[in-house]
Order: sequence, then structure tokens, then C-alpha cells
Amino acid sequence: MKIGTVTGSVWATRKANCLMGQTFLLIDTGCGELVAADQVGAGKGDRVLLATGTVASRYCMDAPIDAAVVAILDQEGTHVRT
Repeated sequence: MKIGTVTGSVWATRKANCLMGQTFLLIDTGCGELVAADQVGAGKGDRVLLATGTVASRYCMDAPIDAAVVAILDQEGTHVRT
């Protein structure tokens, strides 16, 4: 899984039937940008959690995608071990 920030939307006027109704977002991961299928209604500026690879495809009913937004993050923190 990865964390990123939504920087915009990607529009496709024609797409495969299995992608109909799907929204695509442009995500900055800090190591580059990628396009992810939005599963939670994220918007520009939101920090999001991404599922990638096979997990993303399975999450989206086996659609041919490599990344899916699966959560909008309210807060990020660090765990300190004592």
C-alpha cells in the first residue's frame, strides 16, 4: 500500500466496458505520479491510501487497474516504540 495526495482527475471519453462509471484520479506519491481508480469519493488535495497491483484489481472486481484509492486519510502519525 502507498500514501499519496490527489492532484487532479483523469478523464476518458471512451473506455472498456469494465471501467464504465469508474472515476480516475491523479495521485502524487512523493516518488512520482500515478493514476488510480477512486473507490471512496476522494477529491483534490485529499491524502489517500492506495492499494496497488493485484490487490487493486481484485478490489475493483478484476478490472484492469494497477492502483485504487481505498481510503481518505484523516491523519497520519508515527508509532513510537518504547
